[in-house]
Amino acid sequence: MRTWRVGTFSMGASLVLLGLFLFLSRFLGLDLVHVMSAWWPILLIVLGIEILLYLFFSRQEKPLLKYDFVSILFVGLLGMVGILFATLSATGVMGKVEEVVAREEMSFELPDFSHQLDDSIKRVVLRTVGYQTTIEATDEKEVSMFGTYRTQTTKKKKLLTTADEYVHANKKGDTLFINVKTLPNEVGPFYSHQEVASTILISKGVKLEVIGNGNEITLNTRNLENNWSINGASSLNIKVVEDGNLNIAALGITEANGKDGAWKITEKVNPDVEGVEKDAVYQSGEGTYDITITNTPYVSLNSN
Repeated sequence: MRTWRVGTFSMGASLVLLGLFLFLSRFLGLDLVHVMSAWWPILLIVLGIEILLYLFFSRQEKPLLKYDFVSILFVGLLGMVGILFATLSATGVMGKVEEVVAREEMSFELPDFSHQLDDSIKRVVLRTVGYQTTIEATDEKEVSMFGTYRTQTTKKKKLLTTADEYVHANKKGDTLFINVKTLPNEVGPFYSHQEVASTILISKGVKLEVIGNGNEITLNTRNLENNWSINGASSLNIKVVEDGNLNIAALGITEANGKDGAWKITEKVNPDVEGVEKDAVYQSGEGTYDITITNTPYVSLNSN
């Protein structure tokens, strides 16, 4: 006589039900994650029904339950997987994982930023972040910023909708402080790669102080009619015009490139750093307007 072991029927029924769920999900457009997180309670129902049926149909006066431990272990494993999916879904982790898997890399325009300058503003202090930045003098009485950013996103969703989300302007006395912000991003394993290429236009008649953040900066010096200073960039590319009127002093640099013979270089030994530091000076015209560069190891000079 064949012996009925509790768990055998449950394993078979579980496989049939799971197969049906997965099969129907293909035609009904159901999410696989939701299927796996929702179907597992049926395992407990099936196993409980099997135990009740065994007790009901058993002809023994005091029926003794006999279990198929391999089948029950398999059913328990399926149940644990379902519980894991449900837990991750409830905590929001599963949604984040789905979002990361669905990401694609796209480029968007930065929302245009513009801040008008009145005659009381004599100086602009610009604090940048670790992105590629181009700074150029303009005839307009304003500070403006535009460009593009590249990020990983889902459903072509933009990270930025207004300029306030990536740049902030604050006037104090005769100085306008411009702080550029990093783009919003996830933390930990959900971090996405981002790139920004921006252009910042500064009114040519105001003094400019740039505080870098180890980023690449390009200066376009045409139209420049005041003194600029750059501190803390990783590298600086300066575009100059032949009939300019500049005096560029790069202090404590590692290397100065471009326009052979244009730089006047003086080497010096700094006991606080390894190797030899250099001071490089370039002058065009009478050198009326100064560009002072500090804490920037690599400087290059190019014709505009």
